[in-house]
Amino acid sequence: MNQQLRLNKFLAERLGVSRREADELIAAGKVTINGQKAIIGNKIDRTSKVCYNNKLIPFDTDYLYIAFNKPVGYVCSRHAQGPSPTIYEILPKKYHNLKTVGRLDKDSSGLILLTNDGDFAYQMTHPKFHKEKVYEVELDKPLEPLHQQMISDFGVMLEDGPSKFMVVRDDGKYIATLTEGRNRQIRRTFAALGYKVVKLHRTQFGKYELGNLAFGKYDIIKI
Repeated sequence: MNQQLRLNKFLAERLGVSRREADELIAAGKVTINGQKAIIGNKIDRTSKVCYNNKLIPFDTDYLYIAFNKPVGYVCSRHAQGPSPTIYEILPKKYHNLKTVGRLDKDSSGLILLTNDGDFAYQMTHPKFHKEKVYEVELDKPLEPLHQQMISDFGVMLEDGPSKFMVVRDDGKYIATLTEGRNRQIRRTFAALGYKVVKLHRTQFGKYELGNLAFGKYDIIKI
């Protein structure tokens, strides 16, 4: 018997998007099944011809996973934002179909994962999976011990809720370890206590580490 599969799961896996984003593509009328516009909740099997923007999506695909060391000054979106270039200007064109697993802001550097596996991206970024992310942080002035304890033990209240993560001192800089992924969370947390982050560099995401990978370089990884 030909096993059925939810359309949004299929699209997420093949296009490297989340299931929510896949549903948005379906709702926008960009997906067809056997020539008919798809609707949210559709199921398919291996005999189904699924197209996105009139392009057939094969049922079988090779998944690819890349670790990339993002330099400062680049954004993680596919399209440039003002004068800032994107990381896709550094990556070879053959990898431009890959989507970033989470993001780093323009002023931050370090480990970015890219893939065409939507399930992998979901498992790495959804808060319920508690994937640890580790950053090297440099501040404009030494962190007061009381403030370090506040961040690590009690949390700092931000406009979108409390922010709590582990901070330890390491040879003139600080190591921040957190499992959340809120927008500019580390920068905003230190700013709330009167500090400016002058360098933010991610060295680890889940079990994946940056190691000796140079800025602007990438490695293909196995999961």
